[in-house]
Amino acid sequence: MSSVLAIDIGGTKLAAALVGEDGSVSGSAIRPTPRTDVMSALASLMDEVCAGGERPQAVGIGCAGPLNLAAGTVSPVNMPSWRDFPLRDEVRELTGLPTVLAGDAQCFALGEHWLGSGRGSSALLGIVVSTGIGGGLVIEGVPLLGPTGNAGHVGHMTVDPYGERCECGGRGCVERYASGPNLARWALDNGWKAPEGEPADARNLARDAADGEPVAVAAYERAARALAGMIASAAAAAEVTRVVIGGGVSGAGPVLFEPLERALDDVAGLAFVRSVDVQPTVLGVRAGLAGAAKLAWDYSDSAAAA
Repeated sequence: MSSVLAIDIGGTKLAAALVGEDGSVSGSAIRPTPRTDVMSALASLMDEVCAGGERPQAVGIGCAGPLNLAAGTVSPVNMPSWRDFPLRDEVRELTGLPTVLAGDAQCFALGEHWLGSGRGSSALLGIVVSTGIGGGLVIEGVPLLGPTGNAGHVGHMTVDPYGERCECGGRGCVERYASGPNLARWALDNGWKAPEGEPADARNLARDAADGEPVAVAAYERAARALAGMIASAAAAAEVTRVVIGGGVSGAGPVLFEPLERALDDVAGLAFVRSVDVQPTVLGVRAGLAGAAKLAWDYSDSAAAA
């Protein structure tokens, strides 16, 4: 069966898979992202996945950003050895295959639209809530990438122009309120203590929130309200009809999604904004690879038709 090679690159892991046109996976591998010589590790990973199989038709890459699509370069925040790194051309030269690049959160959104919670949506916003907050838009089945490939950076939409200064340099960004580290930071600043011997992270904060610990509950309600403001703004701007939320923080489940539903009901006004459908991911960590594969299939099909 014909396939494409899908690659998902982040600060903690490298993943690759051979994916058929129906989304089936015929081979996959994963390994930690090294601090240096990432390209050698990626080359080894691709060799492992492709060994003994049919030659793929194209390569799709989802990579942490920021990136520059026109140049095919990436500068992932958590990968200091890559700054303006020509990833697309390096992979194209290594494989000899047509190669296409997008952001990792954009691939998450595209993967969910193809095989997950976003199926059938005419206007989808995918959101990854983790160490940071990323996003991607899929409109009428086509990913909206933007002039430089950075469209969908919803984590840096301002939800409070008088709010806290964000790590990006902006003020009142969603990420400052709802990312995992910032959830835990705010809770610690307001008197929460992690369980004895456990890390002070969003996962343990979610457990305490589920048990009704007041500061933990307040932290998730604060994060949910920031996310609701961002979702309502995106829906008003692009008439988004469905939102899919993934990433580690989404694993909090009802602790996050119940206050998010209440906050959306409060902040959304116009009927088409209020009707937005919010769902958790069903693909989880597989969504990024699925989106990279769909990117490659669409690129291969368009090249064949040209």
